[in-house]
Amino acid sequence: MKEKRMNCETARNLCIMSALADMGHFPTRESKNEAWFLSPLRKETQASFKVSKVLNRWYDHGEGIGGNLIDLMMRITGSSVPEVLELLDGGMYSISPAPAPTKAPASTKKGIIVGEVMDISHLALLQYLEVRCIPMAIARSHTKEVHFEMGNQNYFAIGLKNTKGGWELRNRFQKLCSSPKAISHFNEGKENLAIVEGMFDFLSLITIAPSWLKDSNILVLNSLAFANQLGEIIDGCNQCKLLLDNDAAGDKTTQTLLQQHDNVWDERKLFHGFKDLNEKLQSDPMMKIKRK
Repeated sequence: MKEKRMNCETARNLCIMSALADMGHFPTRESKNEAWFLSPLRKETQASFKVSKVLNRWYDHGEGIGGNLIDLMMRITGSSVPEVLELLDGGMYSISPAPAPTKAPASTKKGIIVGEVMDISHLALLQYLEVRCIPMAIARSHTKEVHFEMGNQNYFAIGLKNTKGGWELRNRFQKLCSSPKAISHFNEGKENLAIVEGMFDFLSLITIAPSWLKDSNILVLNSLAFANQLGEIIDGCNQCKLLLDNDAAGDKTTQTLLQQHDNVWDERKLFHGFKDLNEKLQSDPMMKIKRK
């Protein structure tokens, strides 16, 4: 009887790139540290399956799952761990060991480096907007697909540009911002002002009540820390309507602005019973139908 040589530790150290090539999957783009594939787990037209050559690990951004070679083989073949080990040990696959990890040189780049900015088209971002119940037309009118580098790794996200040229970046797994951090301001010059906390509050507001964008200029704080810097903007408008989150921080900021200015109103009745505008939007079945 053949002696069984393969175990979990040995299998985990086999090269994922080699395994994918052996199964007929090749990268659509590749760099020194990573490679992107059309997912071997499902059908897609834009690559969202990443392999880290440094870590010898994979991650499927569309599914939100990842792991080592055993995890991947289990999903591709529908096998259990023992069955995967048996397949790898049986000569059906010719997979080479992963290269020994080398210490990456210290990066001279710090923070987030923004690269290509384009109209939103990546499937993973479209699916994320679908989950958040934001219509594609609204998202594409006010946000972009932003590709960026962070820690020598490449990522992409939905981006909302601020008044100083920085970006608020959101995807299913990350909530980031590029420097400089600042507010975002839309429809400046209108007599009335609406203030919301973040990107999805803004997108949700104009989904739930499109007339707000027509009748008001809308300010996205991007951080509650900017609320105490808005005195001149608030005093320069006719009416200022606050739609901050229904939580302790939102309550505190709302009360402070109400005390400081005579032309400020708390308009959170629009999403009474919900933490924020997007939670309200996601709860409304009619909005889910409407966004399609």
